[in-house]
Amino acid sequence: MFNVQVPVADGNEVFLMNTFSDAQILVSPDVTGLIDRISRGDATFNDEERETIDALRDNGFIVGSRDEETTALDKYFRELREDTEQLRVTVLTTLQCNFACDYCFQGDHGDYNKFAEKMSLESAREVVAWIEKRLDEVRPEKFVLTLFGGEPLLNLPVAYYLAEQCYGLCAARGVKQGISVITNGLLLTPDVVDRLTPYGLYGVKVTLDGDRETHNRMRPLRGRQGTFDRIVENVRRVAHKVPITIGGNFDESSVESCPALLDFLREQEFADKIAKVNFKPVIKSFAEATPKGVIPLTVVGDAGKPLNGTCMTSAGAGASKGSSVCDSCHFVDEKMAFLRSETRKRGFPTPDGVHMGPCEIHRRHAYTIGPDGALYACPGFTGAATESTGHIDGRQETWQRAAAERFERLSPLKEECGDCSFIPVCGGGCSVAAHNELGDMYEPSCHKGAFESAVAGLAERTAAAIA
Repeated sequence: MFNVQVPVADGNEVFLMNTFSDAQILVSPDVTGLIDRISRGDATFNDEERETIDALRDNGFIVGSRDEETTALDKYFRELREDTEQLRVTVLTTLQCNFACDYCFQGDHGDYNKFAEKMSLESAREVVAWIEKRLDEVRPEKFVLTLFGGEPLLNLPVAYYLAEQCYGLCAARGVKQGISVITNGLLLTPDVVDRLTPYGLYGVKVTLDGDRETHNRMRPLRGRQGTFDRIVENVRRVAHKVPITIGGNFDESSVESCPALLDFLREQEFADKIAKVNFKPVIKSFAEATPKGVIPLTVVGDAGKPLNGTCMTSAGAGASKGSSVCDSCHFVDEKMAFLRSETRKRGFPTPDGVHMGPCEIHRRHAYTIGPDGALYACPGFTGAATESTGHIDGRQETWQRAAAERFERLSPLKEECGDCSFIPVCGGGCSVAAHNELGDMYEPSCHKGAFESAVAGLAERTAAAIA
């Protein structure tokens, strides 16, 4: 069910991928013809064909039956949900932000959450106590702390406190700690990096929305001053200290400026220190026109107003490996394929668009904590009290219990997905997108065409590399 075939080299070869086993091979057309014969029930093969069949079976391209394959997938998702290898906690140190991005949906644009919630040191102590209990309960091999917001560096005392205290908890238990920071970059300094590095800082995500002119239009300060030059200078000062991921949000007015940004970055002395570049569509509201090539994602509450939640436009972690699935949860289409191609042309690593999920919302031991200590299933649902599943102090109001039950019923296996080949790497898509675009988080948020385009690109690169 999970085999994908892409003809390459003018049809003389076929890129064959199984999205469940992740096996990828280049074969001659007669091999895919053999697979077609097997699917039709043919059982007459010569010795050479049987040898090929054994190799295909070993790599997951052939299975005993559809029921066997479905059972294996179901087991994979169950084990992924209950996996205890990692305990992952995203903490929103604040919902405040020093930027005035026009596309931000975090709250009232009059103050851009200037007076929004900010975690106190007292609440941070409660968070640490809660994490200690989870460490003893889960007994993970690794603990991953993501500092998020708002702009998390607007609350450095809490950021430092969480990093230091959790590191002590992990050290006492023989658990490795990793820290990632998602920031707009304005307050990113060598002192911040140096302070966090001893406690496991492994990556920082910074957003640049196109070239200087475009970025300054899309991501200014509240006084409309530009931020591009200062952010670039901050990246220059820390790029040798920590892996930096450059994220970029684009819409129809800015997408054409992204190649110019890539050219600019390539010219910088820190270019080879950039761990990854990843562009995503700007989150759009239903009231806005949706241009071709941009996938809208509107986060709204029950009253139909935008949620005052996390800065989902900058979701994701730094470093080339181990970053959050949210790094790419708004799936690619033709604009994403174009930007990934442009990124690779300039020698920067970027996601392949295939290995995407399933999202961490389907992992029992991945948590998001708001500034007030409220618990959420993922960052995309923060900011709306009705989506909180509980609190770090143990209390669970009736509405939180109901929310927890709703999220518990979430599954990456959606009946509507049928026999789609991309189920193992999609997991039904982004639940936040389904909740807000479709009005039902249990529905699949489907972007199958994006996966097909991404596999085609992967096939071309594989064939070229082998050649």
